Amino acid sequence: MTADTPRVSVVVPAYNESEHIVPVLDRLFESVRLPCEVLVVVDTADDTTIPVVTDYSAKEPRIRCLINTYGRGPANAIRFGIAAAAAPVAVVTMADGCDDPRQIDDLARLVDRGVAVAAASRYMPGGQQVGGPILKGLLSKLAGRSLKLLAHIGTRDATNSFKAYSTDFVRAVGIDSRDGFEIGIELTAKAKRMRMPVAEIPTIWLDRQAGVSNFKVAKWIPGYLRWYRFAFGRRLTAERIRAYGKKIRKGDEQ
Repeated sequence: MTADTPRVSVVVPAYNESEHIVPVLDRLFESVRLPCEVLVVVDTADDTTIPVVTDYSAKEPRIRCLINTYGRGPANAIRFGIAAAAAPVAVVTMADGCDDPRQIDDLARLVDRGVAVAAASRYMPGGQQVGGPILKGLLSKLAGRSLKLLAHIGTRDATNSFKAYSTDFVRAVGIDSRDGFEIGIELTAKAKRMRMPVAEIPTIWLDRQAGVSNFKVAKWIPGYLRWYRFAFGRRLTAERIRAYGKKIRKGDEQ
């Protein structure tokens, strides 16, 4: 790592956020004290987020807007952003302002100390979820608490997207999700199967105050269930995890 290399790459998947993303970026740059880069990732060249981020970059050179070439959807945007990350730690946070950017430094420092995944947890003491669809919240809480209790996965909130990852770990195991936001539970389950450490800190999640959520519960539940089941089992190497991912992707394509 050189003096110019950021300590943390903040990956922000975005879809037609337009001006709604500006206060989110303002809070992010006010909050993060570690040397950072911010990668806002969109799916298409006509996304309304692009001109806003381009204008923002005139005053803030640490931000870039990237056009995802992996395919549409938040999973592919997150995959693309982590692949482009220059830092040894990648933190995924949402463009809608639901996450607390003041916690990015703390999450990144946990990865610096050796954890593979550091989760911002809504369901541990001190955490809270404010607003959002009731069914989504109930399913998320049930999944997180049961994985913690039964699989000893290291966090009570495996489904939350607001997490920090070791980029070396992510590149070793790969990301197999192609839809939705299930990358959070996927990478947490993979760390568990490799017996790599997972840690958590409490967070307060706030439902978005502007714009429209693109979360599709019914469509994405099968992906979450797949990685929920995967969290249980014997220890695997990164090579075996990659082989499993290749197998499920082949099955999805058939």
